[in-house]
Amino acid sequence: MASPKTIALDAMGGDHGPSVVVPGAALSLERHPSLSFIFYGDEAQINAALSAHPALAKKSRVVHTSITVGMHDKPSQALRRAKGSSMWLPLEAVKTGEAHAAVSAGNTGALMAIAKLILRPIAGIERPAIAALWPTIKSESIVLDVGANIGATASQLSDFALMGAAMARAIFHIERPSVGLLNVGTEEVKGNEDVKAAHALLKGTELPLDYKGFVEGDQIGQGAVDVVVVEGFAGNIALKTAEGTARQIGTYLKGAMASSIVTKLGALLARGGFRVLKEKMDPRRVNGGTFLGLNGIAVKSHGGTDAYGFASAVDLAYEMADSGLIARLASDIENFHHKLAAAPVVAVQPSSVSK
Repeated sequence: MASPKTIALDAMGGDHGPSVVVPGAALSLERHPSLSFIFYGDEAQINAALSAHPALAKKSRVVHTSITVGMHDKPSQALRRAKGSSMWLPLEAVKTGEAHAAVSAGNTGALMAIAKLILRPIAGIERPAIAALWPTIKSESIVLDVGANIGATASQLSDFALMGAAMARAIFHIERPSVGLLNVGTEEVKGNEDVKAAHALLKGTELPLDYKGFVEGDQIGQGAVDVVVVEGFAGNIALKTAEGTARQIGTYLKGAMASSIVTKLGALLARGGFRVLKEKMDPRRVNGGTFLGLNGIAVKSHGGTDAYGFASAVDLAYEMADSGLIARLASDIENFHHKLAAAPVVAVQPSSVSK
């Protein structure tokens, strides 16, 4: 039976604030009745939204704050002004143990900066990463980093692999998740020096994962591995390209089905299949990027999502909190760096690309 968990929510984050956050929490509560919530933000707005969800109101507490972090604030600005804000307080609740996880649809850079300051990276982690769920032909994969860091060393990429594997164990319930490094080819001679050095580390170190080597971009959607590791610059581009391509295909398909009476009839006959396709391609179903590598669980929801999408982010936070992920990941990281210290590798030269 699922254990009770409390989720702290930034009610003012994102494009829509309480009008999305509150009904999103209500949807998640229907799926996970053991949940309870703490909402942080404008008390009047939150209570007005809660009045439409009496079951949620019974399992919620509202903490008023008039301080918010703007969607376009720079991380440095947010750090100076965010203390006591609707974004700051949920992370503080996780740190003190008042909540098991925090969810915000607010400014990504500000949320990462504040989360690193409050929750602090796990010992041995140089850079936390943002991990995203990625729909595949088989099911779903985890891709990280999708935007927290520009560039990554071999050691950091190896840490990402351990982080992603820990998340896969938590939400996919796979004891030894398969992991691949995203590269420009599967041959060992390809890629920059950091990626090749990370490949050597992962290949030559006994780890609690099944390392499969290099994977290419087209293999992500095929579900070639459970976890795809990439530095944040390329990972963010890959994520946004995939999202844009999905929307492009949807637009093409919609136009084609409405191009003539015959195609409209065909679309009517195939509406059941199109409904399934739409559900599989719906980005709201996998909404929520997790900040991995911190001493606490923080989930970033897309700022423009609706209640269904926000509920997916809350569901993810609940699953992560219920899994014991942080303790297992801390142990994995400690063991990995202990092995590196026992068998040090030669430092790599600055990155260069091999054709």
